[in-house]
Amino acid sequence: MSGFFAGIIGHARIAAVLTRDVAHPGQAYLFIGPGGVGKATVALSFAAALLCPIAGVHTEPCSSCRRVASGTHPDLIAIEPAGSTMLTVDQARTTVAQSRLAPVEGDRKVFLLAEAGAMSEGAANALLKTLEEPSPSTVFLLAAEAEEDLPTTIASRCRTVQFGRVDEAEIVEGLIGLGVVAEQAEQVAKIAGGRPGLALTLATQPEAAGYRRVWMGIPQRVSPVPGRAFDLAEEVLAAVEPMLGALEQRHTDELAEAEDHGVAGKALKDRQERERKRSSQALLISGLEMLASWYTDSAAAQFGGEVRNRDIPVHDLAMLTPARAVGSAERVLGAVVGLRANQRPKLVLAELFADLGA
Repeated sequence: MSGFFAGIIGHARIAAVLTRDVAHPGQAYLFIGPGGVGKATVALSFAAALLCPIAGVHTEPCSSCRRVASGTHPDLIAIEPAGSTMLTVDQARTTVAQSRLAPVEGDRKVFLLAEAGAMSEGAANALLKTLEEPSPSTVFLLAAEAEEDLPTTIASRCRTVQFGRVDEAEIVEGLIGLGVVAEQAEQVAKIAGGRPGLALTLATQPEAAGYRRVWMGIPQRVSPVPGRAFDLAEEVLAAVEPMLGALEQRHTDELAEAEDHGVAGKALKDRQERERKRSSQALLISGLEMLASWYTDSAAAQFGGEVRNRDIPVHDLAMLTPARAVGSAERVLGAVVGLRANQRPKLVLAELFADLGA
């Protein structure tokens, strides 16, 4: 991919549509898709294109583009939740007031709400009037995992851009293009489950292969013995921690740089905590999806169907009846719903593993 979206893995069709929109953009866009799939990254690249003074002849990132990437462009206003949870009414009212002001440098202002799903109902109502009657110089970019995360009054006033998961082979190719060795890229792509953002977070983590082995070994280890389910849940949660090493290092570097400039504060730490929580949840969901794929492979293998995990011995896959394998896959995916509903991960996993071993 080239131009403003160079370096983004996948989503070529979306990039092409947004590139055409740069000259005459809509007033509001809603980017919808799974966490870690790259919505916020694409939104930031689109913001750079909208604010670039030489977009029509763009070959290399100009100073304006670099300021968008670093979050220092005066006409890019990023709205983040206050604290660890919600976008508040006060933030929405401030956004409305800012949207009425003229751009500082060019012809446009861009408001980026990368966590629009965290908008409270009051905040949505405060923002609604601005979306209904926007300033011609203002473009809103909102990102959320599902339209249902936002009031219908907000979603209906945006152009919806649907992000799907990226093919595993495309993620491998993209990671190799960024300098990741092929074997590591393949392991990371298996864990990422079609999420390029998560793949990039894990690209340098040598624990990737071990993390997958933990999940793919669970069917042989579940047991009806009381307490075993909690032991497995603790083991899985412990395996998540080293996978976040690159993210933790980036957060440390961000804090150090902020402190050097005297701007370190609660807002930065809150954002980092939200990012860590999202990454942890994405890793657990990817683990559950890998586990579900083991069970679907079990059923498929016994009927001569194609299997996804070719490294799993066939005699292991035959340990369950096809009907039980399918039922187990459904139970695993049901646990994904629990995690997305922000239930406590340890309890969700322990209940699942006890159910699988019953």
